[in-house]
Amino acid sequence: MSPDPGGAQTAAIADALPTPLPGRDTAVQYGMALLTVILVAAPLIPVLYQSLLDRALYDAGQQFTLGNFGRLFQTNGFGLVVWNTVVFATLTTVISQTLGTLAAVLFGRTDMPAARLFGELFLWPIYLSALVLSFGWYTIYGPAGYLTLLTQDIFGDAPWNLYTLPGMAMIAGVSQAPVAYIYCMSSATITDPSLEEAARVAGAGTLRTLWRITLPLLLPAITYSAVLNFTVGLELLAIPLVFGDPAGITVLTTFLYNNGVASARPDHGLVATAAVLMLIVVCVLVWLQGRLLGNTRRFVTLGGKATRPRPFRLNRLRWPLCLVSAIYILATVVAPIGVLVLRSFTSLLSPMAPLAEVLTLGNFTSMLEYPVYLRSIWNSFLVSAVGGVLATAMIALIAIIVLRSDFRWRGPLHYVALFPRAVPGVVAGIGFFYAFALVPGLGSLRNTIWILIIAFTMHYIPVGLGAVAPMLMQMSPDLDRAARVQGSDWWTASRRIVLPLMRPALVACFIILFITFFKEYTTAIFLFAPGSEVIGTTLLQAWTQGEVGLVSALATVQVLVIGICVTAARAIFGVKLYG
Repeated sequence: MSPDPGGAQTAAIADALPTPLPGRDTAVQYGMALLTVILVAAPLIPVLYQSLLDRALYDAGQQFTLGNFGRLFQTNGFGLVVWNTVVFATLTTVISQTLGTLAAVLFGRTDMPAARLFGELFLWPIYLSALVLSFGWYTIYGPAGYLTLLTQDIFGDAPWNLYTLPGMAMIAGVSQAPVAYIYCMSSATITDPSLEEAARVAGAGTLRTLWRITLPLLLPAITYSAVLNFTVGLELLAIPLVFGDPAGITVLTTFLYNNGVASARPDHGLVATAAVLMLIVVCVLVWLQGRLLGNTRRFVTLGGKATRPRPFRLNRLRWPLCLVSAIYILATVVAPIGVLVLRSFTSLLSPMAPLAEVLTLGNFTSMLEYPVYLRSIWNSFLVSAVGGVLATAMIALIAIIVLRSDFRWRGPLHYVALFPRAVPGVVAGIGFFYAFALVPGLGSLRNTIWILIIAFTMHYIPVGLGAVAPMLMQMSPDLDRAARVQGSDWWTASRRIVLPLMRPALVACFIILFITFFKEYTTAIFLFAPGSEVIGTTLLQAWTQGEVGLVSALATVQVLVIGICVTAARAIFGVKLYG
């Protein structure tokens, strides 16, 4: 047998390991488990507690009551709010699943020209904040949007109206279509191509093979991503806030926003009860996701041979479908982002005004003159960098405890760490607001960026685990087992062997969290105060004040930073950022 250089190196490292300290493993494992439980429970318990009180939880003389639930369902118009929420989420899901599945088939399974380029561009909405995308769509397709005015000038009227439930769902569906695309693409790459080959041999054409073989095999991915997109549709705030509120269309998230942040006298009992209702619904949907993912064995077709499915030939449809795809990408991705960036460099963007006459750097100059804008950019960098490092460290410890230890409670810890998937951002923000108001000694953090770092970390623990866990599960346990045989404790073996080998996954985790923290806004709007603004909260404030130019300039900064991060991560580190 040939020598094992990797095993010899591991043994050499193990020989040099320090003598373990008694009880250190237990302290690290129980300490991290306790911290995770506290962090996840922190926003949930206060929301539940507030929903059972007759007044604000920080007021004296509270009494327990179930009256808030009755008041919520008897609130004038709340039935319509629930109906709007369900319709919006349903339409969003239908649109996103249709677009995502078609894109996965066209860009991933056919010989259409420029399919790979279209696939890359199709993903871009998932990288950007829904708030920025909303402003982009408003700038080009809104009532005073560039293309709307141009269409009205030529044809007398524009055939679209974004201030309706279908209009809002179209924007949300386009922004969430990459989720369905990713799941379908992942499923398509591991299916056995022999089934499609058999259909071809039997004389089935391209469309028949796609309809009878390929799409049924994608059904688990379509179903799972549909539940995920429906959940996201329930949680979306930016699109209903920008396009629904002006038209009098209220959904559950804007109901929470208008009765909480935007209200001069918030009804805390009503807000908390609505938040509990949303939390229960999302918990049920996340449970359903797990059930769907666990019951897809009958669709598994992955065989022993690793063969690449042969692309479907489109023949005469190649270029017409390429043209349709190009128009879609241009209309839904390039144009909204491009026109938003262009608007930041103009004093007025209208087809009636020559572009050369309205070009200016005034929006950026004004942005630099207002401290709140500079502070929000700086705070966003701090929250993303510092929060990304701290969250990555915490997630790494959770991962090695759950996947590489004999900790007694590793199963429940894993469940608790994944539970924030079921906590909408608005609920997390409301919960942390109540937690910091309720717990003595935490009030000093309420007006700082630390409350944002804590809230963002809790909300995105599952995202970080998704980046770290796959590599950890692929690492052979023999590596750290060798150190344990030499007498090292679990913590020493993890710190000296496992964590260094996880470095690529930790880099990917940090980059994903940095980008996610940088674009986050739903949690922050319930927590920020003067001095702790981030880009998302400042964008909302500027938008409500009608500062379209400044909004465009600040949104351009966010797009530029995220664009640089995504491009660098993919080019330098090979990290695919789908979180």
